[in-house]
Amino acid sequence: MSLLGPVRKRKVGQVQPYIPFGPFQLRLPIYHYRFEIPDFIQGLLMCAVCLGAIPLLQEYLGMPFEVALTIVILNGFFYLLHSHLGDPIVPGWITPAIPLLLIYLKTFPEGVPRMHALIAFELELGLFAFFLGATGLAKKFVDIVPDALKSGILLGAGIAAIKLVFDKGQRFDTYPWTITIAIGLAFYLLFSNHFKKLREDHKPLKFISDLGLVPALLLAIIIAPLLGELPWPNVQWGFTVPQFYTLFTEWTPFSARIGWPALSLFVSSAPLVISVYIVLFGDLIQAEALIDEAREFRNGDENVHFDPNRNNIIVGIRNMSMSMLGPDLTMCGPIWAAMQVVTCERYKQGPEAMDSLTGGVASFRLGTFTGYFLTPIVTLVKPILPIALALTMLVQGYVSVRVGVLKARTFNDLGIAGIVAAVLISRGAGYALAVGTVLCVLIFGRDFFRNWPNYDKKKDPVFNSRIEAEEVPEFKSRIEVEEVTQFKNI
Repeated sequence: MSLLGPVRKRKVGQVQPYIPFGPFQLRLPIYHYRFEIPDFIQGLLMCAVCLGAIPLLQEYLGMPFEVALTIVILNGFFYLLHSHLGDPIVPGWITPAIPLLLIYLKTFPEGVPRMHALIAFELELGLFAFFLGATGLAKKFVDIVPDALKSGILLGAGIAAIKLVFDKGQRFDTYPWTITIAIGLAFYLLFSNHFKKLREDHKPLKFISDLGLVPALLLAIIIAPLLGELPWPNVQWGFTVPQFYTLFTEWTPFSARIGWPALSLFVSSAPLVISVYIVLFGDLIQAEALIDEAREFRNGDENVHFDPNRNNIIVGIRNMSMSMLGPDLTMCGPIWAAMQVVTCERYKQGPEAMDSLTGGVASFRLGTFTGYFLTPIVTLVKPILPIALALTMLVQGYVSVRVGVLKARTFNDLGIAGIVAAVLISRGAGYALAVGTVLCVLIFGRDFFRNWPNYDKKKDPVFNSRIEAEEVPEFKSRIEVEEVTQFKNI
């Protein structure tokens, strides 16, 4: 338990004190919320996962390590906006959509053309999310997208993530034994029914489970040098010095070397923006469910709610800002589901464990932000960052494929989803959306915009009775809880 604050006390059953600021609720550390030391320490450890973005920036954009690290730091600063503007969320990447973005960027030559494509896409994604959040249209937009298209996008994203690791000449060919052993441990800790039973009876195993990918990363640090696939880390002491000047003068649209992208790139990236937002919206549903469940456990001790529109506005601001100040490939997503689960579990233990959910999520992200500046942590994980990225993609692929299949409600949905996924991987988001839309119109006709669960399944002659169980609320909620608790890397 932390003794650091808050100065402003919350009355039982009320909203955590804040300063009104338009649609936001401005909160300051210690003054408006208690600084939670356990969450801060966990953030220091988990910053290793965030550093996994560095190899992507180096490989796809040709950035030096120091510039890529600076982008991670800048992204980490924008993470802090959520909890301090009234959004009780641990934000993260849009992990399932990373492979889709990489496929799109590969169609452009490395260098300035690829940077222009990335800047245009991320800026447009930010504007789109901001607009839907500010107007309250977010939910309506996603509701009209057929389940077949949603399923296909998730399936395609999952398969593309796995393909990034196993393509010839990619990471698996370079580090086969380390990836095999590390991913074996990761899958056992995250998805094994055997381990689920063990962790219920042993608190140390529950703690290890809550760390997500960190145990597998620590194992990789040891076995990769022993197997001769990577060097031992050269741990250094000191503090990271961000290279903001180099980043701004050489890697942003304000620099003479890069400049601003053409309008045509905004047009060509529109299908990808829509696809990514569909993935993003799924995270909003998870976030709302997690916070509602946590609030019920506290018996009205704190009036805390998730506002999807406010979250969209902040996500839009983050993506727009990063597109201009530090274009990145992981994108700015609404939730790191794994750590939101861990934080909410501690919150459920009562005020002694965590006074306010805002304090927990804010302290965690303050911990990750601090970790970026600690050279011992950065240098310890630096050699195995390619392994970290490979593990992230494989776990994400597993989860995305599973969730994508569950999104399909009929045999026809699943058939269309398979085609959409294949086209998405081979030809990109634009072709996939076009093909999927045409197939939905041809197969579903006037029921193209059917709204589940109001859609009358009795009129659908190809309804899959084996999938029907998903529509039973009890069964569906059990699936959602299981999926959320296993999203340890997002």
